[in-house]
Amino acid sequence: MKVLLILIERLIAQQKTAFTRGLALSFLVLAMGAALLGLSGWFVTAAAAAGVAGIGLGFDFFQPSAGVRGLALGRAVARYGERVLTHDATLRALADLRLALMDGVSRRPHEDQAKLRGAEALNRMTSDVDALDGLLLRLALPFLAGGMVQVSALLMLWWLEGLPIGLAVFVIYLIGGGGGLIWVARAARSDARKAETALQAIRTHALELMRGRADLAVAGALRAQSAQIAAQIDAEAIAKRNLEALDRRVGAVISATTALAGAAALAIGGQMAAAGQITPARAAIGLFVALALAESLMLLRRGMAEIGRMQEAGARVLDLSDTPARPDATTQPAPVSDAPLLCAKGLSFMRPGAQAPVFEGLDFDLHRGETLFLTGPSGAGKSTALAVLAGLLAPSVGTLEMRGVAMAQWPETDLREHLTMVAQRSQLIGGTVGDNLALALPQGAKLPEAEAHAALQAVALDEVIELRGGFAAQLGEGGAGLSGGQAKRLALARAALRRPDVLLLDEPTEGLDPETARATLQGLRQLLPDSGIIVVSHRSPDRAFASREVALISVNAATNRLDRLQNPKNTINNRS
Repeated sequence: MKVLLILIERLIAQQKTAFTRGLALSFLVLAMGAALLGLSGWFVTAAAAAGVAGIGLGFDFFQPSAGVRGLALGRAVARYGERVLTHDATLRALADLRLALMDGVSRRPHEDQAKLRGAEALNRMTSDVDALDGLLLRLALPFLAGGMVQVSALLMLWWLEGLPIGLAVFVIYLIGGGGGLIWVARAARSDARKAETALQAIRTHALELMRGRADLAVAGALRAQSAQIAAQIDAEAIAKRNLEALDRRVGAVISATTALAGAAALAIGGQMAAAGQITPARAAIGLFVALALAESLMLLRRGMAEIGRMQEAGARVLDLSDTPARPDATTQPAPVSDAPLLCAKGLSFMRPGAQAPVFEGLDFDLHRGETLFLTGPSGAGKSTALAVLAGLLAPSVGTLEMRGVAMAQWPETDLREHLTMVAQRSQLIGGTVGDNLALALPQGAKLPEAEAHAALQAVALDEVIELRGGFAAQLGEGGAGLSGGQAKRLALARAALRRPDVLLLDEPTEGLDPETARATLQGLRQLLPDSGIIVVSHRSPDRAFASREVALISVNAATNRLDRLQNPKNTINNRS
C-alpha cells in the first residue's frame, strides 16, 4: 500500500485544486443521493400517514417535492462537474507521470536503456501507466468520498433519528462492506496478474508476428506463432471471466450488506416509532439512507479488484522514475589547448558480477584530424568500448581524458557539445527529415538549411532526400520510408551537424555498397577536417579510411584469448 500512497500523492501534487474540487463534488454526489432517497422516503411515508389520519389537505406537499427535484437536479450537475474535473486532472497527472518515467529512464545506465528499447519493455511501461489511470478515479477518490459520506450519514442519522440507527448502519457497512472489498482485493490479485501477463504476451507476440511474418512463413512457424497468440488470448479471457465472477460475488456481498443495514435501520426505527421517540416518517429516513449508501461501496468494486495490478505496476513505475540523477561536474572544465582530443590509458571495463572484463588495457591518443580504427573479433567489446569512450559507461580501470580534462569532470551538456556518437542502431523519429536533423541542434533552434544540406551532401544522401521532397519529406515511425543504409546516413548527417571535436562511429557503413561507403566516409572527413574520428567496423572500406589502428584486447572468448597471445600489447599501426 505504501507504493500506492506515494503514487497518489505524486499524481495529486500537480493538480491539487482540480482534485480537491473533484473530491468535494464526489462527496456532494453521494451525499445528495443519500439525502434524495432519505427525503423521498420521508415524503412518501409522511404523505401516506397524513392521508390515513385524514389530514391530507393540510399536508405541505410543495416544499418536500421541491426538495426532491432540487436534489435530483443538483446531483446531476454535481456528477457532471465531478467527471469533468477529475478526468481532466487525471489525464494531466498521467501526462506528468509519463514525463517523469521517461526522465527516469534517460538517467538509467547506457546498457539498461538498451534493454528498455525492446517491444516487451515498452509494452510493459505503457501498460503500467495505463493501469494507474484508475488509481485516482476508481480507488482514491471513491474511497475518500465514500468514507466522508458514511461518516456524514452517521452524524445526520444521529441528529434526525438517534445514535442507535446511525451507529448500526455505519458498523454494518464498515464490517460487511469493508470486509467484502478487502476480500475481493486479495482474491482478485492472482487472476489480475494472469490477465496482465497474458495481455503483455499477446502484445509482444502479435508485434513479432506482424514484423516477422515473412520469415515465420518461410520457416513454417507462422501457424505455431498464431496458435501461441490464440492460447494467450484464451488465457486472458479465462482470467477476465474469473474476475467477472468475483465481481458478481462481491456485488452479492454488498447487496447483502445493504439489505442488512436497511433491515437494522427499519427494525430499530420501528421500535423507536412504536415507543413514540420518533415519528414513522422519520423512521423511514434511516431505511432509505441505508439503501442509498450502497453506492459508496459500488464505486470501489472495480478499484479494489484492480488494486493488485495497480500495486505491481506502480512499483515498476516508481523504480524507473526514481532513478537517481547522474552525478554531474560542479566546476567548469578548462581544456588544455595542446592536449589530445581524447586520451585513454589502461582502460578496462567489467560488468557488475562478471568474472572477467569485457576488454582491458586500451591505450591511445587521438589528435585533431586523425581517424582511429578500433579492431577486434566479434564479441570483443568494441561497441562497449565506444560507450565507455563516449562517457555513457564509466571505465572500471584506467583513465580517460578529453582535451586534457578527465571525462568525469565534464558536465553532461558541455560533453555533448564536444563529443558525439553514432551507435550501430541509431534511431530516427516519425516526422520530417528536417525534424530528424534538428535533433542535433539546441532545443528550439531553427534548422540551418545550408549546413543541413552540406551534411546530407557529405554522406551522399542529398539527391535521395531531394527526390523525396527535401527537408519536408515525411518519414514514418522509426524512420520508415528509408532503407537501412539511407537511415544510417541520415543519422551520420545529424551527428555531423553538431560539428563535434570527437566523433565516434559504430559500423557507420553497414548496409552500404563499397563505393557509397567510401564516398560517405570521405565526405564526413571533408566536412569535419579537424575532428578526431574513431571507427568500429568489420568492413575493409572503413579500415582503409583510418589513419591508425588499435587492437582491442578482450578476455571473454577463446578466440579473443588467442588474439591476446598473438598480440600481448595493443598494436598501433601508423598509416599516416
